[in-house]
Formats: sequence, structure tokens, C-alpha cells
Amino acid sequence: MLLSRVAEHLYWGSRYLERAEDTARVVRSFTEVLLDLPAGVATSWEPLLAIVGSRDAFDAHHAAVTERDIVRFLVADSGNPGSVVSSIAQARENLRTTREVLPREGWQAVNDLYLFSGREPEAGVDRRSRSRFLSRVIDECRQLDGVLSGCMLRDEAYSMWRLGEAIERADMTTRVLGVRAAALLSATGSAADYDDVQWMGVLRSVSGLQMYQRSTRGPIDGAEVVRFLVLEPDFPRSVKACVGRMREALSHLPRPHLTTSALDELDALVASVPAVADDGALLDDAMDEVQVALGQLHDVVYATFVAAE
Repeated sequence: MLLSRVAEHLYWGSRYLERAEDTARVVRSFTEVLLDLPAGVATSWEPLLAIVGSRDAFDAHHAAVTERDIVRFLVADSGNPGSVVSSIAQARENLRTTREVLPREGWQAVNDLYLFSGREPEAGVDRRSRSRFLSRVIDECRQLDGVLSGCMLRDEAYSMWRLGEAIERADMTTRVLGVRAAALLSATGSAADYDDVQWMGVLRSVSGLQMYQRSTRGPIDGAEVVRFLVLEPDFPRSVKACVGRMREALSHLPRPHLTTSALDELDALVASVPAVADDGALLDDAMDEVQVALGQLHDVVYATFVAAE
């Protein structure tokens, strides 16, 4: 039986690492999109704050909205608990007390990532070194995922890790869709120029461009991108695939029946998205509902596996 303390630290450790990886990927892909667009196209970095849900926290400490300030806030600001550097530090702190259930190589990977990210966090802010810094964060998070997949016992600890990872991943995918995809679906006139480049940026935000092209074998279409990122069961970062991993993880944990209702409600909401996939405002509302359902599932998970003991 997994101790509630260990379950909590594994759950949050996996969520924080997934958050760091996802935020790094979103910032990197947004940078690439702006570099691909013509110099005369008006651009704004504010959508990044909307994606991670930290606009109020940013405004509380910044008078101006500039690229450098936003990227520093999201990547290198230790005062922002959702930044890449802070998320990695919080993941390490959580996992430091669970080394009895983590493979030794897994802990070493977490510690190496922590040391790297804290050594020169400003490298993730400067455009000249940003991609290299963020790519290393992403690669080392993937390395840890590979270590755990290849070395960790398929026990309750592993299921708790995968559960936290899937919830965090689904949350970020819905945020990308609710902000960037919804804005593109609503764009008209000159705002709709360079759609292909911007939809490619949406897919790159979740490392989905190549797999989308393999799956559809056609031109990039906004509604089809939304369908792919919401409903494609064989793409591991789609919302549906994440819900499937949540169900699998919960089935290997004690008292899975206590979480069934919240999980079924989330599944039903995800299944309802295709009807609104061609309307930006409705997509935004649908993603908000899915995020609320994810929050409710989180509450049930906490009550069942952490607070119950």
C-alpha cells in the first residue's frame, strides 16, 4: 500500500515536471512562429500569459508587456511558481523524499535537470540561447520519462506518477486550444493571414506537427487540428489519450470506483468538443469546461489517495 505522503509527492513531482516541459515547449514554439512570420506582421507575447493562466501575477510586478519580461517571467523567474525554473525546483523537492520508490537513475535525471536550469536561467530568456536552453529542458524531461518507463515497477507509485502527468498534460493541451486555437478560428481578414504558419505553431506547442501530418496526410486545417488534439486516441498528448491514461492509472490504484464519476464526466465533455471545433468562442468555452472537470478530478484524486489516510 502506497503511503499518502509518498502518493502526494509523486503526484506533484510528476505534475511539476510535466508543467516545466510543457511551458518550455509552448515558449519555444511561440518564438519559432514569430520568427517565421514576416517582419511587418503585428505580434504580441500576451497569449503566452493567457495559456499558462498567470496574467494577474505578471501584471502585479510588471508595468509593461514586453517579450523579454514575459519570457523571463515564464522561464526564469524564481518568484513565479509556474515558471520553468520554479516548476523544476518544486519537482525536485517533491521527489527528494520519494527516492525509495524511484529508480536511482530517475532521481539523478531530476537532480541534473535542476542543476542545469538553476545555473544559467537567463539563457532561457535571451533569443540567441533560448531555443537551446528550452530544448535541453524538454529533452531531459523526456529522458526521465524514458528512465521511469524502462526501469520503474508497475506498482501504485508508478500509477500515481502517470496519473499526475496525464492530468497536467491534458490541462496544458486544453489551454493551448482554448487560447491559440480559439483565436485562430475566430480570426478574420488580415488577422487570418499566415494561418498555416500559426496552426503549425499550435501543433508544435504539443510536439504534434509531424504526427498530425502522418495522421491526416492533407493540408493543415484548423478544425482538423482541433479534432486531432482533442480526440486522436493514438496521439499521446491529445486530451482523449490523456483521459485514457488517467483511467488506466486509476484502475491500478485502490478504490478506483470513487473516481469513476468525475472521470466519466470529463470523458463526456471531451467527447462533446467536435460539435464546436469550427467556432473559436465555443471552443474556448468548451476548453474552460474541460479544465473545470480536470480540476474536479484533481479534487477527487486528492480526497481519495492523499487526504483519506
